[in-house]
Amino acid sequence: MITANELKVKGIKAIESELQAKDEAVITFRGKPKYIVVDFERYKQMRAAELDAAYQELIEKRKAGKVHVSNADELMKRIENEL
Repeated sequence: MITANELKVKGIKAIESELQAKDEAVITFRGKPKYIVVDFERYKQMRAAELDAAYQELIEKRKAGKVHVSNADELMKRIENEL
């Protein structure tokens, strides 16, 4: 963990040092965890995994018939019918 004061004093070096030892750096403020910093490549991997999971969830919902697929005209007709 890196304190906010340590971050002010050491700057990016404090974060780099923490990331060499761990996958993420936790920055504390007044003794409580406030922020998490991760390496940009790790962030991209995490984000890609989140998007993949959301896509797989959508595929499963579509297979189960819980998702309606239409074009813009069909959508407008559905909206008008619901009004």
